[in-house]
Amino acid sequence: MSNEGQTPDLSGDRGFRTVRESAYKYALAGCAVLSILTTVSIIAVLLLDATEFFAAYPIVDFLTGTTFQPNLEPIAFGVLPLVLGTLLITVGAAVLALPIGLLTAIYISEYASDRTRSILKPMLEVLAGVPTVVYGYFALVYITPALNVLINALNGFLGLGLPTLGLFNALSASIVVGIMIIPMVSSISEDAMSSVPDSLREAGYGLGATKFNVSLTIVVPAAVSGIASSFILAVSRAIGETMAVVVAAGSQPPDIPPVKSAFGVPYVAPADILGLYAESSATMTASMVQIAGGDIGGGSTAYQSLFAIGITLFVITLSMNVVSNLVASRYREVYE
Repeated sequence: MSNEGQTPDLSGDRGFRTVRESAYKYALAGCAVLSILTTVSIIAVLLLDATEFFAAYPIVDFLTGTTFQPNLEPIAFGVLPLVLGTLLITVGAAVLALPIGLLTAIYISEYASDRTRSILKPMLEVLAGVPTVVYGYFALVYITPALNVLINALNGFLGLGLPTLGLFNALSASIVVGIMIIPMVSSISEDAMSSVPDSLREAGYGLGATKFNVSLTIVVPAAVSGIASSFILAVSRAIGETMAVVVAAGSQPPDIPPVKSAFGVPYVAPADILGLYAESSATMTASMVQIAGGDIGGGSTAYQSLFAIGITLFVITLSMNVVSNLVASRYREVYE
């Protein structure tokens, strides 16, 4: 007897499968909720303790004060020196990492062969996996002495009068932090460039453009949203770096340079700012480590200043991430 006229039962027994899929769904939802709760809890703790600090110490004095010394009399919690130290190292790291990272991404995306790309990109990712404290000791033991030899040579041959770097200095810290964020810039930028359709490149070649012109005038502008995002994320990473900065830059906040005036316009001399790179330059993260690891008692105003610095750092990095998302959404190109 033939069964050709019968419709096969394809539904199967979905009872256990339905239960299993529901378990997967709720497990994944639980992980998502846990991540959100962790973030909210961190923000709540920072806000709670920072509020207690600002109840004992005026927020205006905290944001505008030029002295930070939680252990010495007179006690002061001005955050400006820490912000200045953070900016010094972040700007120095960005000057080094952003152009090198972008040029590396252009080479990997546009010039390197598949074999070369398969070697270079994992090597860059390995560079990102080196512990940050190792970078700090590398700066302390090797980079600072090498820079002093170079500075002494320049002063001897050219008579430039450059200051000798101290054992802890912002310049060495900027260099190692810049090296640390190069993989982030190059990897994200290379991904953005690789997503640009080949049709745009072929159109440029058809008009007689060289590979260099196509890379700089077609591919880079088309991937500008991803490149800008990589820049902002890398700078955010540099702002939040801790151990490498603690080891290389020291724990002494920089002095606020004097404000001068020319024709009624206040300004800070560039030489005064550059001179700060030769000295110790504690950042916000370094000061938090110093407070947390010191002899300051829990619950004291000095201890609560740790959370005030933390919420300030959180606001800065959050603002940069928001800017990154706005830039990415504003300049994102959609290709079909």
